[in-house]
Parts: sequence; C-alpha cells; structure tokens
Amino acid sequence: MAQGPDRKYMTRTQAEAAHVDVGLRNYMLRVYNYMALGVAYTGALGMIVAMNEQLVVTIGSMFWLFFIGILGLGFFAPRIMTSRSVGAAQVCFWVYASLWGAILGPILYMYAQMDPMIIVRAFFITAATFAGISIVGYTTKKDLSAMATFMIMAIIGVLVAMLVNVFFIQSTMMSLFTSIAVVLLFSGMTAYETQKIKNMYSEGDLADTAAKKAIFGAFMLYGSFVVLFIHILNILGIMRGE
Repeated sequence: MAQGPDRKYMTRTQAEAAHVDVGLRNYMLRVYNYMALGVAYTGALGMIVAMNEQLVVTIGSMFWLFFIGILGLGFFAPRIMTSRSVGAAQVCFWVYASLWGAILGPILYMYAQMDPMIIVRAFFITAATFAGISIVGYTTKKDLSAMATFMIMAIIGVLVAMLVNVFFIQSTMMSLFTSIAVVLLFSGMTAYETQKIKNMYSEGDLADTAAKKAIFGAFMLYGSFVVLFIHILNILGIMRGE
C-alpha cells in the first residue's frame, strides 16, 4: 500500500513527460516544415532566375548589393522575429528567402553551364549532411553553446578570407579550402542551432510565441542549409574542373 502514491506520482510524471515529448516533436516538425518551404521557394526562384539570362546579368551586376542585404537581414531579423508580431517574423523569413533565391540564380546558371547534375548532387549531399548533423544536435546531451562563439569568430575569419580571395588573390585552390572550411563550420553551426531551437521550446508558450519561435528556428536552419549547399556546389565544381 505504501507504494501506491509513488506509483501514482510516477505515472503522472511519465504522462507529463510524454505530453512534453509530443509537444516538442510537433514544434520541431513545424520548424523543419517551415524551413523546407523556404528552401523549396528559394530553389524555385533561383531556377526561374537561372533560366532567364537577362535576369542573371541584372542580378549578377548587383550581386554585392544582394549579399549585403542578406548579411544585414541575417543580423537584424532575429531581433524583429523575437520582439514583433508573427506577421513581421514571416515577412523577415520570406524576404530573406527571396534575397537568397535571387542571388542563387546566377550561381545555378553558372554551374548548369558546366554540368546540371552537379546541382542535383550538391543538393542531395547537402540534404544528407544537414539531416545527419541536425539529428546529432537534437539528440546529443553535450552543451554545444560553448563552441558557438568559436565558430562565429571562425566564420567571420573565413568570410574575410573569401573576400580577399575574390578581390585580390583569385585562387581556385584558396576558394576550395575556404569552401571546405565553411562546410565544416556550418555543419557545426547546424548542430548548435538545432540544439538551441530544441531548448527554446516551452510547453507553456502562447500560440503567437510558439509560432515566432518556430519561424525563427526555421530561419536559422534555412540559412545554414543554403550556405552549405552553395559551398558544397563550389567544391564539386572545382573538383570537376581539376
């Protein structure tokens, strides 16, 4: 008889844990679905641009303007997403996806001239890499936040190296090395972001708060996926050309 209350407590605790698991699973599914929609939209927009040479030339001539827009939105959008309305969060996400789609068009056009199958292979490699790393980030018990600062600083360093290469050195080998570094760093960031998104979940969130968290999570993972895709594409292109 003395075990009765303990059994009731354990049953209630297990039920609560199961309820949290279902809620967390639905929340993460919402994040991934929203991210997948963003990737699909970006890919479709990129292909539309790639099939129109005039658009390719026009956007190519404004490449750095779009690139600065992406960096700026990547910096400011998280603050807007977490502090404003769900509508504002959605606008930020889709504007971000549109900028990436536009800038991806000339890139896809260039690789399509080389070998259209490179684009297909790059996408599937990216999808497999992203899925594997994201699962690691979701399931690991180790706190990954400690390495986030290092990775951010390393990403800034690699970005500087890429700009130096583009404007001054123009070395294919350096482009290969920087792309490999980007793939490694953003793989780590994907794991960290997945863990962060998981930890953001709270069963008691209001509907608007939960929606904004899901969109913000999709925004983070979406950016990492696109960056991984572009640099895996670059690696495959360089390896094919060698």
